[in-house]
Amino acid sequence: MQTARPFRILGVQQIAIGGADKGPLRKLWVDLLGLTPHGTYRSERENVDEDIVVAGAGPFKVEVDLMQPINPEGKPRVHETPLNHVGLWVDDLPGAVKWLEAQGLRFAPGGIRKGAAGFDICFVHPKGNDPFPFSGEGVLIELVQAPPEVIAAFDQLSAGGH
Repeated sequence: MQTARPFRILGVQQIAIGGADKGPLRKLWVDLLGLTPHGTYRSERENVDEDIVVAGAGPFKVEVDLMQPINPEGKPRVHETPLNHVGLWVDDLPGAVKWLEAQGLRFAPGGIRKGAAGFDICFVHPKGNDPFPFSGEGVLIELVQAPPEVIAAFDQLSAGGH
């Protein structure tokens, strides 16, 4: 019997988009669509060089990560597929991981760690296996620990506040 879910998904934290060259992505998302540059992130271990741009403000800000591989032949291949992953705010990341694993959800290697934006993160694997049959069903999903201001804003909206 499934126990009560000990966490809540609060909203979309980020969308990560990969390409062989992030220049055309930046042209689209910043120059044409008007998203605001927010920072950069580079990790040899994760084979990623990314520009972080944002839409929205405050606790409703959504990050769009424009990623290219440092080594196109290396792994992970952040440019394949173009929609690399979707990030979701969660109010209790350790509780979510523990409960979801107990339900048979497969997580990608690496466990909970600091992400590019400084929040604790972990990834739901896009494919299941025998020990963990549930997965992101072809999509890499990043669970992101929501900071207190996002949790408070969500609680206020949920209670009917403005």
